[in-house]
Amino acid sequence: MTFGRSMLDQWLLDPDVIYLNHGTVGATPKRVLAKQQAIRDEIERRPSQFLLRELTGVAPVGRPRREPPLLRAAAADVAPFVGAKGEDFVFVDNATTGINAVLRSLDLREGDEVLVTDHVYGAVAKVAAFVTRRRGARVRSIELPYPVPGPDAVVAAVLAAIGPRTRVLVLDHVTSESALVLPVREIASRCRAKGVRVLVDGAHAPGALALDVPSLGVDWYSANLHKWAFTPRASGFLWVAPERHEGLHPTVISWGLDQGLSAEFDLTGTRDPSPFLAAPEAIAFFRSLGVEAVRAYNHGLAWEAARHLSRRWGTKLGMEEEMVGTMATVQLPDRMGSTPEDAARVRDALLFEDRIEVQLHAWRDRLLVRVSAQVYNDLEDIERLAAAVEAR
Repeated sequence: MTFGRSMLDQWLLDPDVIYLNHGTVGATPKRVLAKQQAIRDEIERRPSQFLLRELTGVAPVGRPRREPPLLRAAAADVAPFVGAKGEDFVFVDNATTGINAVLRSLDLREGDEVLVTDHVYGAVAKVAAFVTRRRGARVRSIELPYPVPGPDAVVAAVLAAIGPRTRVLVLDHVTSESALVLPVREIASRCRAKGVRVLVDGAHAPGALALDVPSLGVDWYSANLHKWAFTPRASGFLWVAPERHEGLHPTVISWGLDQGLSAEFDLTGTRDPSPFLAAPEAIAFFRSLGVEAVRAYNHGLAWEAARHLSRRWGTKLGMEEEMVGTMATVQLPDRMGSTPEDAARVRDALLFEDRIEVQLHAWRDRLLVRVSAQVYNDLEDIERLAAAVEAR
């Protein structure tokens, strides 16, 4: 399989735009979209039967007519892709939805502490703030070194921050803004020894990293499939360690209350299940390309992009290769600015004037560009970005 711009014919992406932003909301291949539409057509032929009798094991009207229910069958197909079992795996709209469910189910008390890092995704930080303020608990942020000398420095920073009232650590697997791959397994092992539970935000991990969730030793793992695993939007999953099933509830309570993990999460009211049911087709498409080949290509391109851009722009890289997955963040030249307003100006100029779509943001008083590498990208795309920034 030859990767690069010739792969664009597998997607509906505008060929006149250099798309270096796959990590933001994903991009669904044509083959998977066709499967999703076929599922929607099937739903519309017999809506009530499909949604109320075949989709889940919960039966608010009549009784189920399919075994296993369609969502459970899809979960059983997709869960092994991340090393999991279907009984510990439920579909959610996105990683933030799963994180909401976990944090809002915790029995936090006054004075308890939720730890996050200063690389936490903004929406997740807001969830933690919302939950803790209602319980008299608090959120404390750990400052991680950046540039990062290596994974050991991250482990040390987290361990040093754990206190006697720390109840749970919310940890990114791949950080959103800095795009760092954090050492989840090592941190989880140390937290477990201290009695601290670990909730992982894996928004950017499935499809980008080789992933065996149960082996990480975490309590909960919430992730997206529509970013790097090629599923339609919105499609994510929440993995729950077997000993953590009890007491966990979705944010929307419906007919499955107190009937178990899958019953509660599979039926949260009427919604379009086609992104979840098309997920097995997305994994099949991924495998047709060669899972290891895709990851290797994307990682290699992301790392080469980081080195090339930092050399061209005369800026310092914030990480070593071992902390790069399929995205890399590079500092822009100082002359480009340092504020969110500067970031918006440059980001819009790149898109509307140079026809380059890429994530660009202000962080720690500097502007950073986060390059996503997907199989439809190549080094010419990176060179176009380098030249466009230099011309400003």
